[in-house]
Amino acid sequence: MAGQIRAADGLIIVTPEYNYSLPGVLKNALDWLSRVAPQPLAGKPVALQTVSPGAIGGARAQYHLRQTLVFLDAFVLNKPEVMIGQAMSKFDAENLRLTDEPTRAYLTRQIAALGALARQVSPHTPDAG
Repeated sequence: MAGQIRAADGLIIVTPEYNYSLPGVLKNALDWLSRVAPQPLAGKPVALQTVSPGAIGGARAQYHLRQTLVFLDAFVLNKPEVMIGQAMSKFDAENLRLTDEPTRAYLTRQIAALGALARQVSPHTPDAG
């Protein structure tokens, strides 16, 4: 996993919120990555997306995740922030498909911003345009 992250131009972390924070398995994976040298997340552009059935869309998980990524020296994309609240009304659970078009458009903007950040941080990243 560390080699794949190191080789990538950027990373998107998508997570639900568990008990006002990030899931233990995600925190454990990041803790294991923190021991890898050279650090695969150092200088890596990272976008965060959180999802919750609640109204604030996993904001608390995202803020805890940002704290962890600071230690790992990742370049976390600040805006647009993606926190998808009321998730049950935005996804087709049977087909695992996002059905809410405004949310889909917002995700598209975030991915474009991550691409722009990756081009700034890593000039060798090809322009997708």
